[in-house]
Amino acid sequence: MSDRHTYRVAETFLSINGEGTRAGQLAFFIRFTGCNLRCGYCDTMWANVPDAPYTPMTAGELCTIAAHSGAENVTVTGGEPLLQAEIGPLLDRLGRDHFVEVETNGAVPLSPLLSLAHRPSFTMDYKLPGSGMEQFMCLENLSLLTARDTVKFVCSSREDLCRAAEIMAQYGLIGRTHVYLSPVFGRIDPADMVEFMKERNLTGVTLQLQMHKFIWDPNKRGV
Repeated sequence: MSDRHTYRVAETFLSINGEGTRAGQLAFFIRFTGCNLRCGYCDTMWANVPDAPYTPMTAGELCTIAAHSGAENVTVTGGEPLLQAEIGPLLDRLGRDHFVEVETNGAVPLSPLLSLAHRPSFTMDYKLPGSGMEQFMCLENLSLLTARDTVKFVCSSREDLCRAAEIMAQYGLIGRTHVYLSPVFGRIDPADMVEFMKERNLTGVTLQLQMHKFIWDPNKRGV
């Protein structure tokens, strides 16, 4: 691919994955600007506004600094990274030498990326009522997730938990892909989420807290 194309990079850094199947492992993060949703609990709004600062970087530059980081894992996030033009070729190129995880908001079709030679792992949100964005979900994505991927339900209330359980059952997610429940930081008691899991017998579902928000200040960037 040509290295004349540039991507809108908000920041890059080496840290641990705070969530997902490789939580606690070192990863090199590439965060892009821009998002097509406005979730009520968004913790990266600074990267999503139209005038968000960014550094234009080519695929070659991103692959070089990812290699120099020494990390096996590369986490591509945002904003919504799949809105970047020519994101497919970049993901394929990164995937030659790294395990690539793409954090995506569930409102962008995944199908164009499934045929990549080095297909990434998708960690896809399903936006629940508490986000205010459920109506924008691309529902066909739910049938495309495999054991390589993760669907994440970020919950702020019991209503969100009930809706998450409905979607899990409707699309047969448990056992087909990784299924995670995660609390909106500071809005719901994780203990209440555990009680809900016991009540509904959600075997095969993982409760996960955002590890980085316990290690560092919840508003700290670059971690």
